[in-house]
Amino acid sequence: MKTVIRMLFTLTLGLVILGSFLIFSAKGLNVFMSHLWKVIAAFVGMIIASAVPYKYYKDYSKIFMIIATVLLIATLIFAPDIKGASRWINLKVIRFQPSELAKLFLIIHLAVMISVKGKKIEDYKNGLVFPLFWIFIISVLILVQPNVSTSMIVLFTSFTMLFVGGARIKHLASITGTAGFAGLAAMMSFHHSRERVLTFVDGLIKGTSANFQVVQSKIALGSGGIVGLGLGQSRQSNLFLPEPHNDFIFSVLGEEFGFLGTLLILVAYLLIFFLGLIIAKKTKDEFGQLLAFGISFMIVISAFLHAAVGIGIVPTTGITLPFISFGGTSIIVFCTSVGILINIGLQSKDKKLRFKKIK
Repeated sequence: MKTVIRMLFTLTLGLVILGSFLIFSAKGLNVFMSHLWKVIAAFVGMIIASAVPYKYYKDYSKIFMIIATVLLIATLIFAPDIKGASRWINLKVIRFQPSELAKLFLIIHLAVMISVKGKKIEDYKNGLVFPLFWIFIISVLILVQPNVSTSMIVLFTSFTMLFVGGARIKHLASITGTAGFAGLAAMMSFHHSRERVLTFVDGLIKGTSANFQVVQSKIALGSGGIVGLGLGQSRQSNLFLPEPHNDFIFSVLGEEFGFLGTLLILVAYLLIFFLGLIIAKKTKDEFGQLLAFGISFMIVISAFLHAAVGIGIVPTTGITLPFISFGGTSIIVFCTSVGILINIGLQSKDKKLRFKKIK
């Protein structure tokens, strides 16, 4: 297990260091220095989380959910409108994004609820409806900011945890269909998300990329070729590519390190996911198993969704690339999540995975 933990920490550290170099390359010294203190805070969060026994979270998961709900409501009331969305609370000293924190808190609470409900999770009225309540509350509060992409990650991660935890497929399928229809309706009701979807569909029909961001992203990826132009040699990030340090940092990665570099990074995220599965497999209680799985899945799905936006196969979203993109709340929450994963691993023994039988 020590080897697994060392590999997990090394991969995380490597991605954070790479992200810092890419941010310096894309935006210069001032943004890099702003990012640096967030990296320090992120590793402090990781160290603290790795030292706190993960079982303590079981006693405070409801409090976490209340905090997340209050923060998300406060975001809707007090957050300033930035680029058509109200997602950040500005406390003068620090600006943070509550939806990132809500994702982690929801994973913790779902792991608690599924483990406590036991086989009742197979029953809709007596088991499944309770975690669905919190999933609905958090995803809707994030959706109306509007933040469709984060809401999708919340739903996808939550439903996957329910599936792994033993919920019946027929229940999840019916709920997923309803949620999918409601999500599409919600996307079309918000101007910025509607434009992104319609632009994406128009591009598919005409065989072009009408979205300026995606066009420049593809140019950056294509310019990198197989091995890239070299660190700090990105041309697109200087003049053409919007948000090169955040929403489209994967494109800067591709331009500077090429196809092989992007492939290597995606493999690194898959390794983090599989290391998380190993930790889950060796964990001695079901709460720890579900928590390890949920954190690992959140990281890998966020990474691949970000990459999918960069290559233009899904509509443009505001998803950060875990550990790499500029963004204080994002990197702090992801690193703290890895800290929790490390703590689960430190307390684990070689026991069989005890997820319920899927029906």
